[in-house]
Amino acid sequence: MFSHFYQKNIIEKPKIIFAILLLCLVSFSFFSKDFRLDASSETLLIDGDPDLKYLKEITKRYSSKEFLILTYTPNESMVSENSINNLLSLKYKIQSLNWVHSVITILDIPLLNSTDKTLTERLQNFSTLKSDGIDKNKGFNEILNSPVFRNFVISEDGKTSGIIVNIKKNKIPKEFKSKKEIEIYKDNLKKKNHQNIIEIRKIIKSYENVGKIHLGGIPMIADDMMSFIKNDIIIFGIGVLIFIIATLWFVFRKIVWIIVPISSCFFSVIIMIGLLGLLGWKVTVISSNFIALMLILTMAMNIHMSTRFLQLYKEKPNLSKKEIILKTTSKMFWPIFYTVLTTVCAFLSLIFSEIKPIIDFGWMMTLGLTVSFIITFSLLPTLISFVPNVSVNINENRNSIFTGLLGKFSINNKSLIFIISALIFFISIFGISRLEVENSFINYFNKNTEIYKGMKLIDDKLGGTTPLEVIIKFPKKNNDNDDLSEDDDWEEDETQEDESKYWFTKDKIDKIDKVHRYLDDLPAVGKVLSFSSIIQVATQLNDNKSLGSLEMGVLYSKIPDSIKKDIVDPYISIKDSEARINLRIKDSNEGLRRNELINQIKYDLENKLGLNKEEYRLAGVLILFNNLLQSLFKSQILTLGFVMIGIFVMFFILFKNIKLSLIGVVPNFMAAFFILGIIGIAKIPLDMMTITIAAITIGIAVDNSIHYIYRFKEEYNKINDYKLTLIKCHSTVGVAILNTSITIIFGFSILVFSNFIPTIYFGIFTGIAMLLAMISVLTLLPSLLLVFKPFGDK
Repeated sequence: MFSHFYQKNIIEKPKIIFAILLLCLVSFSFFSKDFRLDASSETLLIDGDPDLKYLKEITKRYSSKEFLILTYTPNESMVSENSINNLLSLKYKIQSLNWVHSVITILDIPLLNSTDKTLTERLQNFSTLKSDGIDKNKGFNEILNSPVFRNFVISEDGKTSGIIVNIKKNKIPKEFKSKKEIEIYKDNLKKKNHQNIIEIRKIIKSYENVGKIHLGGIPMIADDMMSFIKNDIIIFGIGVLIFIIATLWFVFRKIVWIIVPISSCFFSVIIMIGLLGLLGWKVTVISSNFIALMLILTMAMNIHMSTRFLQLYKEKPNLSKKEIILKTTSKMFWPIFYTVLTTVCAFLSLIFSEIKPIIDFGWMMTLGLTVSFIITFSLLPTLISFVPNVSVNINENRNSIFTGLLGKFSINNKSLIFIISALIFFISIFGISRLEVENSFINYFNKNTEIYKGMKLIDDKLGGTTPLEVIIKFPKKNNDNDDLSEDDDWEEDETQEDESKYWFTKDKIDKIDKVHRYLDDLPAVGKVLSFSSIIQVATQLNDNKSLGSLEMGVLYSKIPDSIKKDIVDPYISIKDSEARINLRIKDSNEGLRRNELINQIKYDLENKLGLNKEEYRLAGVLILFNNLLQSLFKSQILTLGFVMIGIFVMFFILFKNIKLSLIGVVPNFMAAFFILGIIGIAKIPLDMMTITIAAITIGIAVDNSIHYIYRFKEEYNKINDYKLTLIKCHSTVGVAILNTSITIIFGFSILVFSNFIPTIYFGIFTGIAMLLAMISVLTLLPSLLLVFKPFGDK
C-alpha cells in the first residue's frame, strides 16, 4: 500500500514534487523575515511562576526603575580634581542621551554633615561633592562611612564607585490591543535597547584612558545575550555545515553526493525558520542550537538513506534507478520513521520541565524533526532521480575495518563487555547520587565577557548582584496610635495628607531594624538597604539621639520629594502598611547554597525574630532563580522517565518482542546514565541545558539501535546465523552508524564556541554521550543479541 502510494505520487512525479518543494521553500523564506530572538529575563524562569507575579507587584508598588550600572575605578584618587571632573563629564554625556531618565553618581549624594543647620534644613537644602565650598575629602568620607551608600555606590576601599543610569519607562500604548501589535512594539524596544547599549558603550570607550569602567545591568545582559544567540546560530550552523560537507566528501568522494544531502538540510532549515516566523515562536539562548541540531539530525537521516541506496545500487545492478529508489525508501521508511519518533519522544519529554525556554525547545525540535523527515522522503529521492550517474564507491573500507574489529570483539569478549557495562552502571549510579543543581548565574558566562566582568566587580566591590526582597507586613488600621510613646495628643481625625504621621510607630521601626540587622549579619549577604538605613543616618545627624515617632512623621512630611522619592519611598509603603528590605547576594560566592539560605531566612524570621508567616514574604530574582534550580531535579526525573517509557513502548510496537525491546534500549540508557554520572562525579551542577542531555542522548542514540536491529532482523532472515549476521551488519549498517555518529559527535562539539557556558557543557557532554552510545550499540547490543537470541535459537 505504502509502496504503491509512494511510487505513484513521489517517485513517478519528481519534477512536480520538486516544484512543490521549491514553492514551499520560497513561501517559507518570505515568513523567515518574522523570525525572532528573545533574551528577556522571562526566558530563564519557570513558566507561570507565582513568585514572578508577586515580584512585578512589588516592583510597581515601590516604583523600581529599569537601570544600567557602571563601575568606575579612576586612575587617580576618587576625589582628585581630575577624577571628579571626569566623572562629572561622563555623567553629563550619559545624561544627554534621550533615553536616559537620570544619572546618579557619588557627586549627587546629599552631604548632610557639612553644616550646623537643623536636620530638616539640611534635608531641604543639602550640598553635594560638586557644590562650591565643600571639603571634598570630608564629604567623601561621609559617603564612604554612610550606612546607606557604603558598598552601594562606593566600595569599602573607596577606589570604585557605581554610576546608576535610570532608563525612561516605555509603556505599551493603550491603543495596541492585538498580540501582534504588542509583539512588534516589544521587538522595536529590543532594537532600541540595542542602540542604547551601543551609544553608552561608545561614551564609555571615550573615557577608557581615565580609569576602568565596566557596564552592567539587566538591559545590557539581555542585549549581550541577544548577540550571543545570533553568534551561536551563525557559528553553530556554519561549523556544523562545514563538518557535514567534510564527512560527506570522506564517505562518498563525489560532489553530487554532497549536494543532494546538503540540499535536504538547506530546505529543512529554511522551511523551519519560516515556520517559526509564521507561528511567532522565538528562539532563546536555550534553543539557539536548533539549526545545528536540525542539520545534524537531517544529515543522519540522509546518510542512512544515501548509503542504503548506493549499497542496493551496487548489489542489484539489473534494477532501474526508480526501482532502487522505491526499494530504498521501502526498506528505510519504517526504521527512519521510528528513529524520528524516538527522537521526538526525547524532545517532547522536555515539556514536563516547567521551564519555558526548555518547553519551547522541545516543541521547536519536534516540529523541526517532522519537517526534516518529510523533506528527506520527498526531496532526497527526487534529487537522486535527477542525478545522471549515481554509481559511487563508498569509502567504507577503513570504516568497515574499525566496525569489523568491534564486531569481532563483541563475538569473542561478551563476558568482558558485560563486566565493563556493569562497572559503568555502578559508576553511573554513584555519580547520579552526587548530582546537584546549585550554580550561579554569573558562571553561565565566559570570564572574558562584559557580563561576567561587570557582575564580578559589582559582586566584589558594590555589595552583590542578585537581589532579594524581604517584605514585612504590618496590620492595617485607621491609625496606629495605640503604641505611640509621645503623641497622645494627636487627633484621630487627621486629614488624608497627614496620615503618614501616624504610621511611624516604635513597633514598626523596631521590627524593621531587627530584621535588617539579622540579614546584614548573614555571610552570603552583601548590601542591605531598608528604612532602618535611613533611620541610622538620621540618628547620626541628630547627634546620635534616636528619633521619636512624632519626629519621624514630621520629618517624613517635610523631606523634599526628590529625596523622598529616591531614598525613603523605595523602602516603605504607608498605603499598604508594609516595609521593604532590599538585600543583594554575592552570586560568585563558591560556598553559596541558595535554597539553604532562603530556608534559613524563613526559619529564623519565625523562630528567632518571632514573625508569623503572614507578617513577611520573600521575593526577588534570587527566589525566581532558586525556583528554577529546584525544578531541575524534578524536570530531570520527569523527562528521563517519560523518554524511557516512551521509547520502550515504541520499540515494542516496532519489533513486537519484549526481549528485543529491552535489548534495544539498554545500550542507550547506559550511555545516558553514564554521562549523568560523569557530570555528578565532576561536580558540575545541572542547569537549563545539562538537564536535557540524558533525554536527548537517549532519543538520538536510540536511532542507531533501531537501524542496527532492523537490519539485523532483515539479514538474519536470509543468513540464519547470529555471528555471520553480526559480521554482515557491522560491515554495512555499522558503517552508516559510525559515519552518522561521527557527524553528530563533531556537530555537537561545535557548541564549545558559545559564550554561554551551559551551551558549552551541553555540546561537550552530549558529544561524549553519543560516542559512548555508538560504541555501546556496536559492542554491547550485538553481544546481547548473541546471548539472548531474540529471533530464535538456530
